Amino acid sequence: MPLTLADTGKEIRIKKVGGNPGVKKHLENLGFVAGGGVIVISTIGGNLIVNVKESRVAISKEMAQKIMV
Repeated sequence: MPLTLADTGKEIRIKKVGGNPGVKKHLENLGFVAGGGVIVISTIGGNLIVNVKESRVAISKEMAQKIMV
């Protein structure tokens, strides 16, 4: 399922990062890698604030839909 459907406050594992090579590289640079953990902190209008690699990151709904958990 995409990250946009994940429960708030629970640590989940990333299974796959999709998108074109540029988007994929950008997400990997932010810490979204297969096998890595991520916690959804909050959802605001479909956009997410997540905790990844001990950092809080805000990502758009479109980006979050490319991250499969």
